[in-house]
Amino acid sequence: MKINLKSYPALFVAVGIAIVIAVVLIASKPTIQHVSAVMPSKTVHIITAENIPFRTRVTAYGNVEPAITLNSMAQVSGKIRYIHPDLKAGKTIPAGTIVVNIDAEDYTVSLKQTEADLKASQSSLAELEEGQKTNVRSLQLAKQNLDVGEAEYERLKNVYKQRLIAKSTLDTEEQKVIQLRQQVEELQGKINSYDSRKTSVEAQISRAEQEVQNRETILSRTEISLPFDARIGAVNIDKNEFVAVGSVMFEAIDLKGVEINAQLSISSMNKLVSHLKKPPAGSEHVLKVGGRINDALGLDAYVRLVNGMSGAVWNAKVLRLSDSIDETRQTVGLVVGVDNPYEKVIPGKRPPLLKGMFTAVDVFAPSHLAMVIPRKAVHEGRIYIAKSDGTLSIRDVDIKFFQGDLAIIANGVEAGDQIIITDLIPVIEGMPLEIIKAKAFSVQMKQSSAGEVTEMQQ
Repeated sequence: MKINLKSYPALFVAVGIAIVIAVVLIASKPTIQHVSAVMPSKTVHIITAENIPFRTRVTAYGNVEPAITLNSMAQVSGKIRYIHPDLKAGKTIPAGTIVVNIDAEDYTVSLKQTEADLKASQSSLAELEEGQKTNVRSLQLAKQNLDVGEAEYERLKNVYKQRLIAKSTLDTEEQKVIQLRQQVEELQGKINSYDSRKTSVEAQISRAEQEVQNRETILSRTEISLPFDARIGAVNIDKNEFVAVGSVMFEAIDLKGVEINAQLSISSMNKLVSHLKKPPAGSEHVLKVGGRINDALGLDAYVRLVNGMSGAVWNAKVLRLSDSIDETRQTVGLVVGVDNPYEKVIPGKRPPLLKGMFTAVDVFAPSHLAMVIPRKAVHEGRIYIAKSDGTLSIRDVDIKFFQGDLAIIANGVEAGDQIIITDLIPVIEGMPLEIIKAKAFSVQMKQSSAGEVTEMQQ
């Protein structure tokens, strides 16, 4: 097939014009200017790292239990004659109130019989003592008579030697002297026997006195009174019911104090001693501190209800550790006490601490200096630091532990470092920064670090 070029004159003209225009445009294009790229600055908030007062805080949970619970048991048997009208579950009764009387008639009769036996023995002792005194006086007189008789006998012997009296007169006087001597011996024997007789009667009196005391004690047990201000629990008796010795009559709970056995993990317990120069290693340290834990650690505690009541908080004392570690949960019981849990009750806001309530116990260690930074400043074991030239530096840190929104640093942060608390995306080493100091945030962090609990001290 042959192409006739003469049939396309307009096409060739258009192509030529386009080529000319392209050459002109290329020739007239200005030279390209190369501009260096500059990374834009990122605005960040920073705080200045420093060692600040810090209190380790751990939270444990446990149920309220009375510090003292009296399960009143009958110590004598008998019929219930009286029950206080307020001896009902949930009622409160002041200390010293008589709440139960058991029939005391048999015990009263027994006491009177024992008292009569005691009086009889005491009367016998009085008779012995009086008889002893009488015989002592008689012995004195008998000795005087004997002295007179012996003197008269000696005089008559001299007279008889002079042949002035008969032998029978001398013999008669000698018989009188012998009788007087016998009388003295008999009286002396009676007096000597009084000591053993008195000892026997005194022993009877002692036994009778002890028996009277025992009967009085038994009689007093028929009248039951409360030893402390109490809230009554379960009541198991009714009027005119017979109770046997050992029967549980009622339960009374002391109003002056409650205890919470809060369960702490071993790691939490280790946090509480982390400020010590030589904290004991491993879980065995928990048992070494024993019942005098707060003498060694100086812990503070606050108890609050786990129900959103912000005002339902009580100051507490750390009392002791439980006697063993829970093998299943690997926790140790930290027992705290709250005094007067029924005071300052505000209906709907601050109820009394009742038996069985579920509570949180916040435990604080003593204040000490530590390197503390916000938890949000830590990014997978690294922190971002604003250098003095306004650029970013990424640094690895060793974290001792976290506490709420705080991170306690062991190594990697020096006092004076400018810690970035703003989230950055992307993060590039050396990127320029526009720095803003977060002063208000720093103040709040220090308050949290110091463990300020003023809102709890209602």
